[in-house]
Amino acid sequence: MILIREIVHQALTTGYLTLEAEEQLRQLLQTKYGSEDLKAFMKLQLAAMAGLVRQESRESKSSPICVSATGGEILRV
Repeated sequence: MILIREIVHQALTTGYLTLEAEEQLRQLLQTKYGSEDLKAFMKLQLAAMAGLVRQESRESKSSPICVSATGGEILRV
């Protein structure tokens, strides 16, 4: 099973978050996860807001925004 922090590491390394990775994050955030995964996800959010990580979904203008109930994180779906 892939961990949130593994997806985050890949996104931070490449500077890019794919649609597939975003979907995996959505699914994982709906399950039980540890504090290290939460810290990693928050780090990804900060990197995305700072422009250090591009989101594939934001490159598609027809993609609606979804605010998750798992802490207010903003990801496009």
